[in-house]
Amino acid sequence: MTEQLAVAVLGAGGRMGAEAVKAVDAAEDLKLVAALGRGDSLDSLAGTGAQVVVDLTTPDSTEANVRFAVEHGMHAVVGTTGWDEQKRRNLDALLEAHPGTGVLIAPNFALGSVLASAFAAKAARYFESVEIIELHHPDKVDAPSGTAVRTAQLVAASREEAGVSASPDATTKSLDGARGADVEGVRVHSVRLRGLVAHQEVLLGGPGEQLTIRHDSFDRASFMPGVLLGVRAVASHPGLTYGLDGYLDLND
Repeated sequence: MTEQLAVAVLGAGGRMGAEAVKAVDAAEDLKLVAALGRGDSLDSLAGTGAQVVVDLTTPDSTEANVRFAVEHGMHAVVGTTGWDEQKRRNLDALLEAHPGTGVLIAPNFALGSVLASAFAAKAARYFESVEIIELHHPDKVDAPSGTAVRTAQLVAASREEAGVSASPDATTKSLDGARGADVEGVRVHSVRLRGLVAHQEVLLGGPGEQLTIRHDSFDRASFMPGVLLGVRAVASHPGLTYGLDGYLDLND
């Protein structure tokens, strides 16, 4: 029998964390060695033999959690938001002192969502206009979502590389927020509505046509294949990888 990879889940008491615990526990090639919730000490990880830590906690604790993992020789797979550019630079510096250790920070673990964002980035260079609508449950604390921000960044980079001008917009009068958030020149609109889980539309428009690329997650189980992919692959990707697309063959 192939040796099992030892995995610890942080944030095990949350909805995403609980799903991750079930997914890891059900995988024959993985072994769940720790499931920590709010208030549990990170020091308890030291004796578990964990090789990979899955962080699904909160923005105010994730940076310390990942630092602890890296400093103790554990790889980390992170689905918690709050990793701005400065925090990622700090993590890069830490990882330089721990060569061979890998960290994956993924704004979204749903494979369909990652693919949709990649498809949108490829298509955006061929359309005059592009905007993003993201729709989530009202308990979500951040807006726009990390997925929408990541999608907008990919779209903006693709359009800049192709020399595409900014989307036309003749608006001169508007209520605050009416045109959404500006993420690197791409407008992003956030909807918070009871009954939703996680949904995103990228709207691309040109003369006489519109292309809509939409992804829907109806259950948090949709994120687990991506979490498990990250857990299995992180050791072979030392350093920091931002976005699950970095582990997929999407460059051709």
